[in-house]
Amino acid sequence: MVLLAGHSAPRVAAMSPDSPEVAAAKRLLDLAKARGFSFQRVALGEDGPLLGRRETVDWQDEIYLAGFANSCSAIRRRRWSLVVPGGLPVTERVSGSALHVLRRVADWPA
Repeated sequence: MVLLAGHSAPRVAAMSPDSPEVAAAKRLLDLAKARGFSFQRVALGEDGPLLGRRETVDWQDEIYLAGFANSCSAIRRRRWSLVVPGGLPVTERVSGSALHVLRRVADWPA
């Protein structure tokens, strides 16, 4: 983290697009797409946050990627044939960096 003069809030230094972390995240994102996730940008810009969703007979999965800081998350809900008050129950929740979230989600069976 870098503190800028005149600013009290820390800022995270930008990550190089050629860094090993970015390359690993791109491979994991491609793996998620290959396993049935569809992604869309939920804000303007080429670096805007991504929202990924996958629905199968048994599961409803969602990934939110908002950069490399600890601002990413994923949830897994078990689908039921009955209507569940308050929505489907969350069976797994992951939050952290993009790499951490994508690595965990890569282990979720479809």
